[in-house]
Amino acid sequence: MRVLMFDIDTLRANHMGCYGYGRDTTPVMDGVAAEGVRFEDYYCPNAPCLPSRASMISGLYGIHNGIVGHGGTAADMRLQGASRSFTDDMSENGLFMQFRRAGMHTVSFSTFAERHSAWWFNAGFHECYNVGRRGGESAEMVTPQVLDWLERNGEKDNWMMHVHFWDPHTPYRTPADYKCPFQETALPDDWITEEIFAEHLLHIGPHGANEINMWNDDRFEAWPKHPGRLNSLEEAKAFLNEYDKGVRYTDDNIGLILGWLREHGLYDDDLAVIITADHGEDLGEFGVYGEHGMADEPVCRIPLIIRWPGMRKGAVVKGFHDNTDLAPTVQELLGTQMWGDRYCYDGVSFAAALRDGTDCAKSCVVLTQCAHVCQRSVRFEDYLYIRTVHGGYHLLPEEMLFDIREDPHQQHNLAAEHPELCARGAKMILDWNDAMMKSSRYDADPMWTVMREGGPEHCRGQLSAYIKRIEDTPRAYGIPLLLEKYPGEA
Repeated sequence: MRVLMFDIDTLRANHMGCYGYGRDTTPVMDGVAAEGVRFEDYYCPNAPCLPSRASMISGLYGIHNGIVGHGGTAADMRLQGASRSFTDDMSENGLFMQFRRAGMHTVSFSTFAERHSAWWFNAGFHECYNVGRRGGESAEMVTPQVLDWLERNGEKDNWMMHVHFWDPHTPYRTPADYKCPFQETALPDDWITEEIFAEHLLHIGPHGANEINMWNDDRFEAWPKHPGRLNSLEEAKAFLNEYDKGVRYTDDNIGLILGWLREHGLYDDDLAVIITADHGEDLGEFGVYGEHGMADEPVCRIPLIIRWPGMRKGAVVKGFHDNTDLAPTVQELLGTQMWGDRYCYDGVSFAAALRDGTDCAKSCVVLTQCAHVCQRSVRFEDYLYIRTVHGGYHLLPEEMLFDIREDPHQQHNLAAEHPELCARGAKMILDWNDAMMKSSRYDADPMWTVMREGGPEHCRGQLSAYIKRIEDTPRAYGIPLLLEKYPGEA
């Protein structure tokens, strides 16, 4: 058996053809979905990059594994403590280790571990290839290494390959001469009007139209396609086009790798393909462009496509799942056993859904973001309920409620109209939090660790400079609001 896993950074599910997008962004991945199982309501429970992959690898929510942010104590996997033996339980039971325990030769092409000092990510791999750009690389730097490895090893049996592409992530980076087949066509979801964009120009907070570079409008010679600011609706649409081009360029490179397997007769019924992402992206939602800084639907809903030998083909699984479920699912599919008697996944295997369509879904999924803001959210029925503890210097309400089916871009906060739904959402988060803390070996909820250490990593120490930046501009109206909402932080 051979397994190929594509781990794509910042791939928003609803910008893929197989998830209903009106552009031909993902023809190769759509083809894999037609041969396997696509999960409709799959989420990263801990956003963004580092917390998401921590939950995917460990099978544990961040409240248990400790990683919910990008800096401070909550950017490191929790130490196991006195019960640790010669090796630690997470490394022995993590996602990639399952393939190694099943007797496969494992190889990864990724810079993720170096980017975040997250060396636990490599646990289970025999080989790790790092092109050295810490996430600044583009696919044309990765794919040749993958193809070279396949030329040397691909026809052997029993291997698992992990391929990590960054191209949908900012800064947008497709090659200068890349011609995308839809680059001259209009955006299929043209929801940002002149009126809405005018509001976005008045947005208070990082990564708005005036500060694509988070806190300023700097541009970089290395990334000519990535603007420092968006001055008009036309420029905003061009920016969103660059995101879609990054998605298509990733798909093109996946096509090169799958094409090699086809040419060598290896794209057969014994090949497993897994396609997923760490998180999605806000592309105008909340006035934020090109960032994954909220615990909201565009950021936390991610794709999952699994083509697995002997499992269903052309199927769609509905109902809530999250990426802690992947490790126990792979463990069941491979028939591997848990190492030791202490470790227990938070996730639940959905192997039966792959096999025969058994409903393995959860009634809701709880989402956490503590790198750019501190939020806990819950996705249930048609609704997303968000509680904001620290808004990252956005002027966000403490409670928000959205009907995601009717309002996918989260434009209409229904919290005041539906306090009963807010109460339900708040209770779901509270009940989940209580259950997680009861089953934790640690006293602290890492979200509150982030708050005690100065708030989300990406906004620490930024408020004073930001206030100076918006003085004598139309956004100066936000200065007293920021000082009121974030006392003592300027």
